[in-house]
Amino acid sequence: MKRALFALGMILVAAPAHADISHKLSTSVQLTVDAAASQATRIGSTYSVSGNNITPSTVGGLGSLTSGTAVGYTPTAYGLTTDGSAYTFSESFIEGDAVPSGTTVSSGVIGSLPSFGTVTTTAGGVAGSLAGTVNSAGTMSLTAGGAGTSATGQFVSEITVK
Repeated sequence: MKRALFALGMILVAAPAHADISHKLSTSVQLTVDAAASQATRIGSTYSVSGNNITPSTVGGLGSLTSGTAVGYTPTAYGLTTDGSAYTFSESFIEGDAVPSGTTVSSGVIGSLPSFGTVTTTAGGVAGSLAGTVNSAGTMSLTAGGAGTSATGQFVSEITVK
């Protein structure tokens, strides 16, 4: 009898475990094909003139900016201030990029790329045989594509105990 009471006492003292357990499985596939891109930066026009013992009769400068044309410049006309004396004269001009006229954009595609001072162009990706699947059993399959593509597969197993 003592054994039975001892066993019954042990059962009453032991509390049941209360634990919530959840388990999640997730499989995903991401396929990417790079888009073609072009980035252009225009170069501005500059003009400068300097000198010693020089008297300008006409000061040069940049021309006016017109769509579809370059700026251009007018040179400085000058003469010596003191004949027979040493002189220095410097004149420089950098022709910037002309403003393009009539650039058309259709569905995000530029009809023709401008020819500017700095142009970076990236070719678009080629999907080729790029593919990715996940079946009902959660098994993934990835097939490599052409240049400028990527295929990423991911399997996640998550266990949570509260």
